Amino acid sequence: MQPDSQRASNDRTRVRRSVLAVPGSSVKMIEKAKGLPADEVFLDLEDAVAPLAKADARANIVAALNSDGWGDQIRVVRVNDWTTQWTYADVIEVVTGAGANLDAILLPKVVDAGQVVALELLLTQLEQANGLEVGAIGIEPQIENAVGLKNIDAIATASPRVQTLVFGPADFMASINMRTLVVGEQPEGYDTGDAYHHILMSILLSARAHGLQAIDGPYLQIRDLDGFRRAAGRSAALGFDGKWVLHPTQIEAANEIFSPRQSDYDRAELILDAYAYHTSTAGGSRGAVMLGEEMIDEASAKMAQVIAEKGRAAGMRRTSEFTPPAG
Repeated sequence: MQPDSQRASNDRTRVRRSVLAVPGSSVKMIEKAKGLPADEVFLDLEDAVAPLAKADARANIVAALNSDGWGDQIRVVRVNDWTTQWTYADVIEVVTGAGANLDAILLPKVVDAGQVVALELLLTQLEQANGLEVGAIGIEPQIENAVGLKNIDAIATASPRVQTLVFGPADFMASINMRTLVVGEQPEGYDTGDAYHHILMSILLSARAHGLQAIDGPYLQIRDLDGFRRAAGRSAALGFDGKWVLHPTQIEAANEIFSPRQSDYDRAELILDAYAYHTSTAGGSRGAVMLGEEMIDEASAKMAQVIAEKGRAAGMRRTSEFTPPAG
């Protein structure tokens, strides 16, 4: 059994390029999700499930988590937010019934650290009561309104269980009165820059400052794959780790976009090898050297480390090796 701190660290670094949303009310869709190449699957009890169907959806989710067929996917359940009457029952029933097969709880519409702490306390009691490893179930807070964004650093550090920060674009757009009905697209009239840049960068900076992953929310026009690629490319370029997908056709695109290009991965590994050699005694203990036409130094190695780690996590294999210079 891993110590809590080590378990939390491992879960924070697991690859989450594609995060598939699946309604907990649909047994058919849950079964289909098992065989798809999404890095994470979250079974939804919130927006995708009608109020009268939530009790049955909980039972569906417990049965699914305890069934065979899951691969290496991260398994998450999105419960209802704390302002509803369903949250405590969502958590209790899912963790009591299938806590051993659950990686994290996705908590929507988080506005302050207290909501994360409340979930932390409830999870701890349930793990203790059910003989589960305390701290094993992570928390993924979803930032969906202006208040949550203002409190993001407190939310990010509210519990060692927090693994990712997730952007919820539709509710967020409504909370700031953004004048558009198309989630993820630039609002009409905003013809310079990116209307979402501050939001995305705020989430990303908080995630990186506290050792967490940053996950972009969904692109709702599921038949517009070009639009999905455009939206995903924007957050991937900033440094986000992944994005929600709502349809199997978006999974391959997300996995590709949030993985390094092969040429970039190869170059990153080459920089790391070259820098390690040239800073060693055998390589002359130099701090800055030329690699082809490019000067590399410690900062170059840090940038290369980011790309290399993303490639390794995605299972990429380098196509070239570093050869120390003769003599």
